[in-house]
Amino acid sequence: MASNIIKPAYAYTVVYVRDVAKSVEFYSKAFGYNVRRLDESHRWGELESGQTTIAFTPLHQHETDDLTGKVQSTSSARERAPLEVCFCYLDVDAAFKRAVENGAVAVSEPEDKEWGQKVGYVRDIDGIVVRIGSHVK
Repeated sequence: MASNIIKPAYAYTVVYVRDVAKSVEFYSKAFGYNVRRLDESHRWGELESGQTTIAFTPLHQHETDDLTGKVQSTSSARERAPLEVCFCYLDVDAAFKRAVENGAVAVSEPEDKEWGQKVGYVRDIDGIVVRIGSHVK
């Protein structure tokens, strides 16, 4: 059993985007999150999302490109990033509608799934797939 000294806490999901300020504003309006922080350089933004922070940073920057490699973007609407952001709501239809009204691109209308979840899909302003769903019953 791991001791508390080396037990990790899931702290951040970092989303690499073209424009940090626009993405922070988009996620705030489209998905209902409060902005925790947008630094003056617009190279880092955070949303309040409970125990785990959703953070945004530019697609390309020296600190990450040189250390860990360049972010690979999709080249067409038929491709998607190897990441899916998922948000749970009590009213999936209302959440889907709000997302689309605030600039998300509808991919698949919400529908009830056989595993007991209602799910719809949109793309954010950078083309990242966002799942809008209920908790599994």
